[in-house]
Amino acid sequence: MIEELLPPEVVAVEVLGDDGSEPAPLYPEEAAVVAQAVAKRRREFALVRACARRAMEKLGVPPGPLLPGERGAPGWPAGLVGSMTHCDGYCAAALIRATDLASLGIDAEPHGPLPEGVLDAVSLPAEADRLRGLAQERPGVHWDRLLFSAKESVYKAWFPLTGQWLEFTEADIEVFLDPGERLHGGFRADLLVPGPLVGRRRVSHFEGRWTVQRGLVATAISVPHTAA
Repeated sequence: MIEELLPPEVVAVEVLGDDGSEPAPLYPEEAAVVAQAVAKRRREFALVRACARRAMEKLGVPPGPLLPGERGAPGWPAGLVGSMTHCDGYCAAALIRATDLASLGIDAEPHGPLPEGVLDAVSLPAEADRLRGLAQERPGVHWDRLLFSAKESVYKAWFPLTGQWLEFTEADIEVFLDPGERLHGGFRADLLVPGPLVGRRRVSHFEGRWTVQRGLVATAISVPHTAA
């Protein structure tokens, strides 16, 4: 599901559902991070790292501990860029060599409405207006949840390039629906604060893709080295 939203050179590994089997053991350094966490958190932490290590293996990179760094961003081995996501019943990791892309951001969420008040907290008035138009066109999509997921992907693509926080309201996202019956489309996130430098160019916006399937909404952004 995530793989189809990303360029073909990106390696994505995902797990849908939970068969109750034990994920691969964590490295001691990783286990220490979640030693005091509840069982659900420890399991998600282990499953998504198992996905990431399978992606590393496909890229020919030796496995190793993946420790959360500042603001929880995963610390990837030198020469790799990537992103991870997990929610109830799903986890995924996407990786690529740093020579091929500047940054990645992926996110998956249950395809259901956001809790009361969350949309007002994370959206701009123009975004909320556009969502109402989309809801009239395709009422079966929880556009509020899709917008939230897109904002999460924006942040995950932004942070490795800047090392700085980005507020939900500091990116204006416009969502597009592809023609046809499948629930797929794209989105553009205009940055309302100075964007990161990629090479010698200042990034003014990110472009991404989304899909709704299997009871989930997923979004992904890839930032090329030639981003403008």
